Amino acid sequence: MAISEFLPNEYGYVVLIVVFYCFLNFWMSAQVGRARKRYNVPYPTLYAIESENKDANLFNCVQRGHQNSLEMMPMFFILMVLGGMKHPCLCTGLGLLYSITRFFYFKGYSTGDPTKRLTIGKYAFLGLFGLMICTISFGVSLILG
Repeated sequence: MAISEFLPNEYGYVVLIVVFYCFLNFWMSAQVGRARKRYNVPYPTLYAIESENKDANLFNCVQRGHQNSLEMMPMFFILMVLGGMKHPCLCTGLGLLYSITRFFYFKGYSTGDPTKRLTIGKYAFLGLFGLMICTISFGVSLILG
């Protein structure tokens, strides 16, 4: 039997949101690369030191915005993949909300003022919390049969 026989037809949307987030991650990575050139922070330096670089805060905010998105990515992906097996349309919407708000989180952080990451970016946790509920629902439905 093909795996598609076990998944709802709408699960394809879940897959597309996961890929969309991958593209978002590639874009954020490119922004860090551009910031390395702009603020003169060579590899393998992860974070610039303020005593050595007057633009350290600006670079570090770009780097940190991407790093935080990477830190959250495994949780986002697993919740999308599992929760989407039972609730594909709801998880698609929640995943899209999460992805869009992560874009604004990164853009706000990249200004050099870390508080701006929360203007729209704070709503990412609504998407993540909703995905947790969908995944819990899927787990309970497996237990109860």
